[in-house]
Amino acid sequence: MVSCMPFGVSGASREGFMNIVHVNTGRARAITLLDGRRGRSAIAKTPVAGPVAVGPLGLQGDEQADPTVHGGITKAVYAYPLEHYPFWQTVRAQARVALWDEPLSPGSLGENLTVSGLAEDRLWIGDRLHVRRDGATACVLAVSEPRFPCHKLAAAMGFAQAVKLMAQSGYCGGYLAVIEPGSVAAGDALELIPGPREVNLRELFFARMGS
Repeated sequence: MVSCMPFGVSGASREGFMNIVHVNTGRARAITLLDGRRGRSAIAKTPVAGPVAVGPLGLQGDEQADPTVHGGITKAVYAYPLEHYPFWQTVRAQARVALWDEPLSPGSLGENLTVSGLAEDRLWIGDRLHVRRDGATACVLAVSEPRFPCHKLAAAMGFAQAVKLMAQSGYCGGYLAVIEPGSVAAGDALELIPGPREVNLRELFFARMGS
């Protein structure tokens, strides 16, 4: 039985310190879904050396296969916490689709930014993230909505229960709109500027998923 209990990351980030660990991009390509159907997806992202330009529609060199679900002005960039990676490594091993010591590569959840110190319960719709590099602001992003799991996540993780586990755990990550274009790079610091603080990202995810 696959467990959805949280799996902590010891020493993954300093308390209060937020940064970009990896910048990931990917091109849309044909994939085979778990039910045997064929489709197109850009969920497979790989790390790139930065700085990477960020415009209103996302990162340079990145694509979305289905812009009705991913991408666009309000979902230009997808950020996912590094702290959740051990959880996915564990449940994939429990599902017998990976070895226990087989790590997930950056971008495996389809995220553009693998971030540290920014769990979903710390983010609210309308919060702004100032990407800081060498003492200056490299770009400004705004939290817009949670990521909702689909069959393409299950294909990427290699087992059907992945969708259910994301729904139960709330390990969804968040979409970001680009407020001020610029660039992002691995190692950039993130400064969180609170917005109205009326709708929490994780609570909105659970509400829409019916949890």
